[in-house]
Amino acid sequence: MRIVKWVFWVTVWVLVAAFFHYTLPQTDIVRVTDTYEKRIDFGNSSIFWAGSATDSAGLAVNRDVFFIQTRRAKGDVMVYRNEDTGWGWPPYFKFDTANLQAEAADARSTTGAPQYYALKHYGWRSELLSIYPNAISLRAVEGPEASKGIPFVTIIVLTLVAALFYAIWVRWRRFRRARLDPRIEAIEDDFAARRGRFARWRAERRARK
Repeated sequence: MRIVKWVFWVTVWVLVAAFFHYTLPQTDIVRVTDTYEKRIDFGNSSIFWAGSATDSAGLAVNRDVFFIQTRRAKGDVMVYRNEDTGWGWPPYFKFDTANLQAEAADARSTTGAPQYYALKHYGWRSELLSIYPNAISLRAVEGPEASKGIPFVTIIVLTLVAALFYAIWVRWRRFRRARLDPRIEAIEDDFAARRGRFARWRAERRARK
């Protein structure tokens, strides 16, 4: 029983961590190598694409999507999609996809004359599932070793969530001590008393025989 309990809670916390890792913003130092637009047919991975809540295209099975090709400061290649989030989830309220694509196109540079940018995004990259992180903003930095900045949004959100979980846990403990534990103890005592009476009844029957 204890193993089942541990497996349950580990699974819950892994899912919670995955949710926040996907949703919260992250920043990469990149060199933009190219930009393009491609029509995407959404399949089983449609949950990882923005719903285009800003227009009726959210109901379509395919649509044109902007992409930004980059090479990160560490040397590996990363491709980002560039979609509006609109009023949907996650709540980035991004409506400037076309402007960001224009900025990315203007930020392109070569290996011989590199220009680096801090690209903020959310989401994951999976070649197997054909999903891409969604670019949020782009700003110029001095070089590949530039600071990514302090993740204020992530710190604030995680602090609020931790405070909420702690408040729920404290109230649950108080409720359990005040309401559940006494009832559980009463049930256990009643069961023990019934079991004692049954044992005495059996002993009396055996004695009569």
